[in-house]
Amino acid sequence: MEKDNKKRLMLLQQVLEKYSDEEHPLTTNQIISLLDREHGMKVHRTTIPKDVEHLQEMDVDVQSIRTTQNRYFIGDRFFELPQLKLLIDAVASSKFISDKKSKELIAKLDSFASIYQQDEIKRNIYIESRIKADNEHILYIVDSINRAINKGKKISFTYFEYDADKQKCLRNNGMPYILSPYTLLWNGDYYYVVGFSDKHQNISAFRVDRIHGLPQVTEENCVPMPQDFDLAYYTKEVFQMYDAQHEVITLLCENEMMKVIIDRFGADVQTKRVDDGHFAVVTEVALSPNFFGWLFGFGDKIQLKEPENVVEMYRRMLETEITGL
Repeated sequence: MEKDNKKRLMLLQQVLEKYSDEEHPLTTNQIISLLDREHGMKVHRTTIPKDVEHLQEMDVDVQSIRTTQNRYFIGDRFFELPQLKLLIDAVASSKFISDKKSKELIAKLDSFASIYQQDEIKRNIYIESRIKADNEHILYIVDSINRAINKGKKISFTYFEYDADKQKCLRNNGMPYILSPYTLLWNGDYYYVVGFSDKHQNISAFRVDRIHGLPQVTEENCVPMPQDFDLAYYTKEVFQMYDAQHEVITLLCENEMMKVIIDRFGADVQTKRVDDGHFAVVTEVALSPNFFGWLFGFGDKIQLKEPENVVEMYRRMLETEITGL
């Protein structure tokens, strides 16, 4: 009997979560009909109010509307609608989650809303139009890496890239990389695992969606993280994936570019007003193609002013692009 009561309460909660909200409360008769139709469960009408009280005692926010025919609906849900919309947008937009996995995750997120709210949370993001990862094991790879981090163990994995024919080919001659994973990092729409590489003998980062198959969590303890390792600095200054020299530069920017500068270098970047229409930025950058490509995208709105050797380097790159020499 107790088992039947628990099952009935669980199914009642499921029906209320799926078919009710503030604008669509359910009558007792509607609940009885849905329990029968959805789960083949026969319930007497006098049972419903008592079961609702039990759910309320278990901190399920079932709201009651007392009228000639009582009506019930779920109030506060595990996720509020704006939170669900945000999560769905993040999943749909994320490059590191494949198209198939994105759709599966979004369908599960939809289930946290009532059937009436699901139309409202349908987002205008076309997953098919986004460049998505094709690694279907991505979620399981992340889970394996997390387990290794929590256990303080090294991971072993093979890593691939694409050749000129768009075929996957394993790097390191197909030999596995051994990594002491320290953290997972989301940068530029991709997931990376950052840790100490046995092969490179320094801190390295690997794109998670380029890991071939599931990483093996070994029994070997991780190399301890260096005490002076600064993840924020690594992300900001080194994470462009280029072994580029660093220089302190000066940029002259139009005022409307302040938001762009803060997005790129952070709110604490050193700036100084030059005139009514411009401000200057002094900051350290890695002189990588990534940086110069970013700078080129803004034309005259952001101008590289100092030092002269970096200005000359940028000028030569532009001339090469224009002439093709």
